[in-house]
Amino acid sequence: MFAVWILLAFMFLYIIRTVQGPTIWDRLLGMSLISVKVIILIVAYASFSNRGYLLDYALIYALFGFISLIFIAFFILDRTRGNK
Repeated sequence: MFAVWILLAFMFLYIIRTVQGPTIWDRLLGMSLISVKVIILIVAYASFSNRGYLLDYALIYALFGFISLIFIAFFILDRTRGNK
């Protein structure tokens, strides 16, 4: 239970970093870190409550998070270079 509170505290810090990030890349990194902490919370809840199907949801969430992170990074990179 203590680990959950620590993860939530770090998520709060990452939310602050995401909102106040000086560059768009800091905001993207903050969103990525928040998604990783959500995945860790899902896996921890699945292991403590003996609900194995939640591990599939965590894996799907991780895949969608990774793919969306790649697409957003390419979009930002193209916009900063001036490509349309």
